[in-house]
Amino acid sequence: MKVDEDKTAESDVREFFASAEDVGERIDKWLVGKLPNFSRSRIQALVREGAVWSGGRILSNPGERIKADEAYRIIVPDAVPEPPRAQPIALNIVYEDAHLIVVDKPAGLVVHPGAGHSSGTLVNALIAHCGESLSAVGGPERQGIVHRLDKDTSGLLVVAKDDATHQGLAEQFVSHGLDGRLRRSYIALSWGEPDRNRGQIEANLGRSPQNRTKMAVVAPEEGRHAVTHYEVLRTFDAPSAPKLVSLMRLVLETGRTHQIRVHLAHIRHPVLGDPVYGSGFKASARRLGPAARTALERLGRQALHAAELAFEHPVTGEQLSFESPLPDDMVRLVECLEAGN
Repeated sequence: MKVDEDKTAESDVREFFASAEDVGERIDKWLVGKLPNFSRSRIQALVREGAVWSGGRILSNPGERIKADEAYRIIVPDAVPEPPRAQPIALNIVYEDAHLIVVDKPAGLVVHPGAGHSSGTLVNALIAHCGESLSAVGGPERQGIVHRLDKDTSGLLVVAKDDATHQGLAEQFVSHGLDGRLRRSYIALSWGEPDRNRGQIEANLGRSPQNRTKMAVVAPEEGRHAVTHYEVLRTFDAPSAPKLVSLMRLVLETGRTHQIRVHLAHIRHPVLGDPVYGSGFKASARRLGPAARTALERLGRQALHAAELAFEHPVTGEQLSFESPLPDDMVRLVECLEAGN
């Protein structure tokens, strides 16, 4: 499992102090004693996800030994009290067969139940649509979910109906297209114009030391390797600011939490409307024309869309390819930027 953006809503950080009697005990075993409602495997997963730290250092090895007089902190996810139930939520289904389903997810729809979102998610809608025909690899709250999109990112997402299909798709997402089977691209509106029209951003990502609910670029020896390829499709001028906004195509070589959003913010070209990683660009928003500024305010989210998804069908071996046009809210913003007003 990956740490995902739903954890940004989690604020339950527990702190435990080690005593002399605890020295030398494995961190996973020790934390199970502190959190008896969590299994040891769940604690191990949380450690590997970067949810445990001590002395400003993230612990990633569940077998690490406890040290005396140290404080250990862990982000404790809210438990889902019961399996998600079916809810009649409309789905934009792009493709479906006996093994998988491709959905064009609207912005605002959470992918699966979690902290602050016990219902009204894509999983609830999928249960209503598919009945019991969803893979169980990810557990009851993540039925069928192979990969994820942020709540406020729109676009294409593939769901597995059986475990074999889930495993076959997951293998492709792990390689992220390096073996030629999977292809994913995103369209984003970002502030400013990069120095080069094409390039790649390579920077490790991990939990922010200053704010554990956010992701950040971390030192090369820390976090997880992450690479994003980008291409500037066009730029837009504002009344008093040339090339204020870029329309970009982005391709993931890795799939880390908030990867595109953090990488673009890292090179000082964050996604328009991003409330977490682009909040320092309010002055840029004020330089937009009145119509574009209103369109951005009405967007109310990061201007990021999963526009292309292609993969090899795990059962038939057929290469499937899908494209999703920009949603209306992003189209309206682009139109206003084109008009320069």
